[in-house]
Amino acid sequence: MTKREQYEQKTEALILPIIEKHQFELVDVEYVKEGGTWYLRAYIDKPGGITVDDCEVVNRALSDLLDQEDFVEESYILEVSSPGLGRPLKKEKDFQRSLGEEVEIHTYQAIHGQKSFTGILEAFDKDTVTIELEEGERLKLERAKLALIRLAFDF
Repeated sequence: MTKREQYEQKTEALILPIIEKHQFELVDVEYVKEGGTWYLRAYIDKPGGITVDDCEVVNRALSDLLDQEDFVEESYILEVSSPGLGRPLKKEKDFQRSLGEEVEIHTYQAIHGQKSFTGILEAFDKDTVTIELEEGERLKLERAKLALIRLAFDF
């Protein structure tokens, strides 16, 4: 297990009781380096959406626990935020919640001459995702070939 994975896993264990106490959902935890700075990010959600106040409550509680545990060797910036509209589907519960919804898919390589697809999420398992395209055609894609899958949104 990499150091990044260890940090994410330990942070997830610390944040889960906080999240459960407030009846939020933990969407993801990531430890990434951007522009020379390390970020430890937690994405949280709840029905109706997360507020800035929700993020602040979780951030303060998590920050105190991280200071006590002190397992991250590098200096970093802690961020707690909403996953946003463009949130990717990653976990089983993300896919389950999105069944019947319109999704946007981007693939690493072209399939049938294109790399982007939009359709209704009909089915999924650990290896594949099936969507219904506008024309009523069903398209089954291997998850390993997907660069991104997220809910589609129109402005």
